[in-house]
Amino acid sequence: MAPHFGKDTPVGFIGLGVMGRGMAHCLLRHGYRLHVQGRRPEVVQPFVDAGAQAHATPAALARECKLVFLCLSDDAAVEQVLFGPDGLAEGLAAGSCVVDNSTIAAGSARAFGERLHGKGIAFLDAPISGGQQGADSGTLNTMVGGPAEAFEACNPVLAAFCKTITHVGALGAGQTVKSCNQVAVAGALLGVADAIALAKSQGVDPALMREVLLNGTARSFVLEKHGQRVITEDFVPGFRVNLMRKDLRIALKTAQEAGAFLVGAPVAEGLLDELVRDGRGELDWAALGKLVQEKKGG
Repeated sequence: MAPHFGKDTPVGFIGLGVMGRGMAHCLLRHGYRLHVQGRRPEVVQPFVDAGAQAHATPAALARECKLVFLCLSDDAAVEQVLFGPDGLAEGLAAGSCVVDNSTIAAGSARAFGERLHGKGIAFLDAPISGGQQGADSGTLNTMVGGPAEAFEACNPVLAAFCKTITHVGALGAGQTVKSCNQVAVAGALLGVADAIALAKSQGVDPALMREVLLNGTARSFVLEKHGQRVITEDFVPGFRVNLMRKDLRIALKTAQEAGAFLVGAPVAEGLLDELVRDGRGELDWAALGKLVQEKKGG
């Protein structure tokens, strides 16, 4: 592994969705030699117009890059890009590194890393938080699992789209900390939704109640950001219901396998699942708060 990856390093990016496109644009703005690959030409073309080089397959991209970032939807998508036909593993040279910014299971991250290690390729699991706005502005947070040497090598490039970069342990630890984040914010939103429901039930203006709480011990990012969304019913994503449901299911599966007992996460997952079944899976996940408002007590 080289001491670090720099501006002269060709950098690959696969997964140009809601989060990934902002991250990739940050790399371009910081002067990195960006290579991209995607299935839809209309998604790839803006990056070509901005100076990136496009490739037909992950393997073709890998032959040009020593460092590749992934921002994909789930475990299966990551495995396909890494090891499927014309996958990255076919093109990456020994000494290369793959940084996976997707949110997947910690066990999957460890398994993928082991397979790549056999080819002399480093793998970091580096899930992100901060939403679409953070991706666009380059102010995401990432929690990174994997070899310390690979982490140090990739740190300067991660800084193009992350304001906080923390090495949290061995491979898989990044995904575990991301699951902890999702469990914590889901629990916080349940509390905020309950507070809004209680205020409404007593004829108290929920917007005024929120302002009071923001000046006291209940102050939180979730109350400030998502509480406002729930009150005004602004559910333009953001981070979609179906993705948050996926993340909580990963957390619940991880907890079950380890024998950990979680209280709030199963409730939040059940409400998110209800939204998906109602056809509201593409809304921002703060719509969980609206679903709470729709329910009536006995």
